[in-house]
Amino acid sequence: MIERSKYINKVKPFMDKPVIKVITGIRRCGKSTLLTQLIKLLESQQIQKNQLIYINKELFEFDAIQNYKQLYEHIKNSIDDSSKKHYIFIDEIQEIESWERTINSLLAEGNFDIYVTGSNARLLSSEIATLLSGRYVEFKVQTLSFSEFKIILNSKTQTHQNSDFELYLKYGGFPGIHHMELDDSVIKQYLQSIYSTVLLKDVIVRNNLRDAAMLDAIGKYLVDNCGNITTAKSISDYMKSQQRKVSVDTVLNYIQYSCDALIFEKINRFDVKGKRLLETFEKYYMADIGFRFAKLGYTPQAISGQLENIVLLELQARDYLVTIGKVDEKEIDFIATKGNEKIYIQVCTTLADQKVIDREYASLEAVDDHFPKYVLSLDSGFETHSSGIKWMNIEEFLLATSW
Repeated sequence: MIERSKYINKVKPFMDKPVIKVITGIRRCGKSTLLTQLIKLLESQQIQKNQLIYINKELFEFDAIQNYKQLYEHIKNSIDDSSKKHYIFIDEIQEIESWERTINSLLAEGNFDIYVTGSNARLLSSEIATLLSGRYVEFKVQTLSFSEFKIILNSKTQTHQNSDFELYLKYGGFPGIHHMELDDSVIKQYLQSIYSTVLLKDVIVRNNLRDAAMLDAIGKYLVDNCGNITTAKSISDYMKSQQRKVSVDTVLNYIQYSCDALIFEKINRFDVKGKRLLETFEKYYMADIGFRFAKLGYTPQAISGQLENIVLLELQARDYLVTIGKVDEKEIDFIATKGNEKIYIQVCTTLADQKVIDREYASLEAVDDHFPKYVLSLDSGFETHSSGIKWMNIEEFLLATSW
């Protein structure tokens, strides 16, 4: 089990503080493991086992807890000494109806430290956020970064023909793959099962959808067009060309449900010169690049979108807010901001062609400020551009402690 220290360190300052720790992320990304590691941390600080209350809604053992009243009753019945502080851990809390009422009440009682996880972007909807206003802090967990992937891979004795980065590019970062043989058919089946489970539990059942086949087709389209500007109309038109009729509104709804389930994420465009967010021509990226292998197989000649996806996830893992950039008619792959920091990034497979070099650098040269600008590719040996634009190999960029 890899210690996900970057998340542990984010949570630590809020432990034993009167705020609810809300951990969100797609199913199987490692939220349960993070809870286990937090529990072990508390035990190392001499917190007794009878002070720890753990509920995992994916286990049949806790199936009877369906609503906030049953949740409250279970927690109260688990306490044998009310004079002691208790630590509550609830995994996949969105499965409990009106859970926030019990959690808010327990927090108000003042003798509980509360940690919950959820796999839905609307876990903290406006209504719940209002009830818990100022009483929670959210931590977003992703699948393994490339550096975490390498640590696990290099700790195993199993040999493989591909480089670490090639395996990551193909299989993605779901931690569960490291419990299995690194065989294409095995990993593909595992990733397909994750995708299908999320689609069924967090999209179809939660939203009472009837056309699962259309939902799956739209998801496959988003996977195939990762990194491309995508609109609901373009999807509707494509489906029509395949003799499958679906309205633009339905496409929009299905995309939103899939984003709520954290399968995909919409990244908006930002007009650099106009200094405003744009409401059209956004892009969609996958929560994990392994989904492409699951849905479409591995095609090395079509990895540009996956490379963008990897860079996006790395930026987000380092707490950057990311948008797509627009400068006049030119496009910048990513603008990443964190506090007063800002980075402009172009991502491409190779700079072997002069036309590609001119295009990638021209977009960054059009930006008139002094923030760092990077071109990332799979090449080696390029130097900093005369205009101050830095080049980095993508793998080195992902492993660098700072840029």
